[in-house]
Parts: sequence; structure tokens; C-alpha cells
Amino acid sequence: MVGGGNKGWGVAEKFLHPGQSVGLLGGSFDPPHEGHVHVTLEALKRFRLDRIWWLVSPGNPLKSRGPAPIEQRMAAAEAIMQHPRVHVSDIEARLQTRYTAETLRRLIRQYQAVRFVWLMGADNLAEFHRWQDWRWIMETVPIGVLARPGDRISARLSPAATAYRFAKLPARRAGELPSRPAPCWSFVNMPMRDISSTDIRAKGEWRH
Repeated sequence: MVGGGNKGWGVAEKFLHPGQSVGLLGGSFDPPHEGHVHVTLEALKRFRLDRIWWLVSPGNPLKSRGPAPIEQRMAAAEAIMQHPRVHVSDIEARLQTRYTAETLRRLIRQYQAVRFVWLMGADNLAEFHRWQDWRWIMETVPIGVLARPGDRISARLSPAATAYRFAKLPARRAGELPSRPAPCWSFVNMPMRDISSTDIRAKGEWRH
């Protein structure tokens, strides 16, 4: 096994087997919902991942409005996402990393024998060029992009997709993504649940 006892690492995060592929799905999960669960299970299958970690972020630097308290979001995430190969984590809060690139640097340093895959929705790909050190992320870990069929033309034509067009892995070969060296990304269409955190908040079904 790999991992150690460094401060900030929970029990479930300390030990992974060398060679395992771990998908990282970051977000505010404000609130988490069945759409997140559906995407996670599809990603496990389509990208042939051994595990997926939900990285429940302290906050999104690109959003002006803060999310609900992380304790509330973690509890809701753990209640809705119950799968033996999916781990809900608040490690970004414990490590005090604010940006994805910072988190990845810490994870890669801690788990040198693990193959990480960053997972994102098509909406994130459309804005990926605004992320801190986005080119470093693209050139360090494979990226799996999940979208509903025919959705997000802006994502397909985004600066990140255009700059790394040469590194795109066809969707029919998405299962190879974890074993591919970066830069490598795959855009996979899948049926999506018609639900969003924004809609849930707007209906007053999520209070904090």
C-alpha cells in the first residue's frame, strides 16, 4: 500500500494500492444530488476507474457567493453517495488548499504510485482556461469530461479543448484514460439527470 500519516489525511485517504486509478470529482456539492451520484457511477464504468473521490471544496474561487458550511455539505454527500468504491472527502479543507492545482500537487506527492484522473463536467471545461495553473493540470493528470449528448458546444470549442485538441482520446477508448500519460483527455457523452444544485437552492429545498 502507499500513503502515510501526514497531518490532514483521513484514514480512508492514507492507503491506496500502487497502480490503482482514482478519479477526482471536485465541487462545492451545494447541495449534492442524484445527478452527482449518476455521473459518478457512469465515470467509474466509462473510464474504468478503481475508485472515485468526491472532493467537497471549502469554496469555489470563481464564485462570489459562499456555499453552505462544509460540515452540512459533507453530511449530505455521505448520505446520498453510498458506494464501496466512492469516498467523500473534505481533504481540501484539512490541507487548506484553495485551488485544484494545489490539491493535485499534494495528492501526487503523497501517492506517487497511484494514477489520478481529474473528472469534470462540460461546463467546467468551457471555463478551464480560467483555472489557476490549468495548463499544468492538463499536462500532469488525464482528464475525463462528462456531458449530456449534444451538450455544451462552448466546451468543445473552449480554449482548453482547442489548445489540447491533439491530446483528445476518442470516447470509444475512454476506458484507456487512466493508463494514458498526460496530456490526455476524453469527452464522454452520457444521459444526465435533469437536476442541478442551483435549481434545488432556488426552490428553497436546501437551507443553510
